[in-house]
Amino acid sequence: MFDHVDHIAIAVEDIDRSIALYVTTFGQAPSHRERVEDFKVEIATVNIGETAIEFIQPTSGDSPIRKFLDERGQGIHHIAFRVDDICAALKELEAKGAEVIDKSPRKGKDGSLVAFIHPRSTERVLYELVQVKG
Repeated sequence: MFDHVDHIAIAVEDIDRSIALYVTTFGQAPSHRERVEDFKVEIATVNIGETAIEFIQPTSGDSPIRKFLDERGQGIHHIAFRVDDICAALKELEAKGAEVIDKSPRKGKDGSLVAFIHPRSTERVLYELVQVKG
């Protein structure tokens, strides 16, 4: 069902500070930066092989990321798996008992389709499915 880990998302207060840390400490600059209005976030992606680190900063007070930061502080927000067919993957996961947040995919970064699996059904870890544009 899964091709590989697409990205690990980290919720941050200051995306520019996080980018500067990765550039200075690890020598890795972002390959992609974008505002995703539907999720009320700004993201920056640093590629490490086939997997990316994705920094997520809220762009409004009612962003789900703002709530996450207020409750838990900065840190890993979710792990995303790449899939070829997100609709089929959602159906398969639901059939296996996973509680899906998104019954159908939503628009994600860079034209991708995304859907989330509720942490109640995955040992308190939020997972995302990603079908890249293409």
